[in-house]
Amino acid sequence: MPASTSQLTPPPPLPPAVIAAAVRAALAEDIGSGDLTAALVPENQQALARIITREAAVLCGRDCVDAVFAALGAGISIDWHCRDGDPLSAGQLLCELRGPARAILTGERTALNFLQTLSAVASSTRRYVEAVAGTGATILDTRKTIPGLRLAQKHAVRVGGGMNHRIGLHDGILIKENHIVAAGGITTAVRRARTQGTTVLLEVEVETLEQVEEALRAGADRLLLDNFSTALMREAVALRNRLAPGTGLEASGGIDLQTVRSVAETGIDFISVGDLTKNIRAIDLSMRFSFSAPAAP
Repeated sequence: MPASTSQLTPPPPLPPAVIAAAVRAALAEDIGSGDLTAALVPENQQALARIITREAAVLCGRDCVDAVFAALGAGISIDWHCRDGDPLSAGQLLCELRGPARAILTGERTALNFLQTLSAVASSTRRYVEAVAGTGATILDTRKTIPGLRLAQKHAVRVGGGMNHRIGLHDGILIKENHIVAAGGITTAVRRARTQGTTVLLEVEVETLEQVEEALRAGADRLLLDNFSTALMREAVALRNRLAPGTGLEASGGIDLQTVRSVAETGIDFISVGDLTKNIRAIDLSMRFSFSAPAAP
């Protein structure tokens, strides 16, 4: 793995309140009125559990795992052997947990669900970041996230080396096709957006070079080139360079690992990829247990 991506500056951690809310909901969903199976294990049974990855990946989700077992309140200790953002090899030991067997068994699936999902997002992002290395293009995520896990998934994108597009509808303006039609055109929509007095990013989705020119002249901060061919992207870049050099250009639509490099080489500034958070495959993880004899009552 190139040094430029294996030595990325880690993003700030997720706020504890965000983690706590996600963990609380996940544990309530899984445990309900109680773990009936774990109740079969002697109450004083102790266990050592090791989380192993069965495939290469980028780690993400340590804080969520810690929060799961802390929420169970059983005095479980966790010894991590790697950090979020670290590249992992198949068979690698991620962490060791020690404590009451019942509690570790109860938290096992919830902890692994967080870890396998967030590591999948970070791993996917890292592949895209490496694919465009040296081009100057930045990989962005989208709002195509798992309900309730948006902030965690967007954090995982940053762990993988990408950057976040707007978090939601509240922190950025993206004027899309239906907004343009309803507002009466790109110029009118941009003018109305400016009258709101906000300082958030103002982006316009465009589908033709004519719309590119109109959005540039209207003063948008960034243009989203929707399903442009690479040839049209180059024309859009040239038009931007001539009319409004400070305006960002973002490519989106049908971009995958096979095409992302050619898109980046057009001179585009940003590439948004829904697959980072939408079409992920969970990382294959395993928690392996060993049990000590129950302590005498």
